[in-house]
Amino acid sequence: MKLGMVFPHNEIGVDPAAIKDYAQGAEALGADHVLIYDHVLGADPDRPGGWNGPYDKDVAFHEPFTTFAFMAAVTTTLEFCTAVMILPQRQTALLAKQAAELAILSNNRFRLGVGTGWNEVEYEALGVPFERRGARQAEQVELLQRLWSEDSFTYRGEFHSVTKASILPRPEQPIPIWFGGGAPALLARCGRLGDGWIPLGGPNEGAKQALHAIRAAREAAGREWQGFGIQAQAQSRGGNPEKWRSHHDRWAELDCTHLAVVTHYMGHGTNVDAHLKAAAAYFDAVRG
Repeated sequence: MKLGMVFPHNEIGVDPAAIKDYAQGAEALGADHVLIYDHVLGADPDRPGGWNGPYDKDVAFHEPFTTFAFMAAVTTTLEFCTAVMILPQRQTALLAKQAAELAILSNNRFRLGVGTGWNEVEYEALGVPFERRGARQAEQVELLQRLWSEDSFTYRGEFHSVTKASILPRPEQPIPIWFGGGAPALLARCGRLGDGWIPLGGPNEGAKQALHAIRAAREAAGREWQGFGIQAQAQSRGGNPEKWRSHHDRWAELDCTHLAVVTHYMGHGTNVDAHLKAAAAYFDAVRG
């Protein structure tokens, strides 16, 4: 199982030197990959109807493509994955261009993790209907794969139209697309179209059943299971080596391929060294 880290989006701050130190520190620890969360807007709790979402306007999220491009320039082996980018609220052709550039500049160290999201505030501001976001996502994945691989084509879908066009430069190899979420329709879409799954919960019976559903959808679509990835996450906070190892081993029993440790919630002003130290303790525990 490949071990990675989750970028501490709210606590890392805005100092480029700190982000560079984090990326290089993660690589020095032997981390295989870094995950980054994606949110464009935060809602103001002082709004009509109030707000009770898991984050608001005072929680910072760094933009994934630009942050990963910066980190790619200061590392050599570290891989990058969005976990997850809210695909339906973004323009597909533009996202294809941005993802292709990141894959090129990182020497193919990028996986695109995608989701449908839950925050209607973002969809409203970005001018995209919240309804039918799942259907839009499925069409987007099909279009992305064509934009990354074909010189010129025409496409007519429910949400997109392309007339004899494509992007350039294109990535040298396909960009893996991993789906995040657990709804039945999402699991079926993941099995049919995806290269991997990003579960929201832990290594429990629900995850086991979700994997059965993904595998069934994959087999029905005539796609092989071999090479399909599973990107889980682990919390460093409130744990100890014994708990970390138990959690890690239960994911291993489900054939998890990637596991990234979350070092968030240390408080504002936490320095990079504290996040690296927390990740190092986790790595030592599960590797040992």
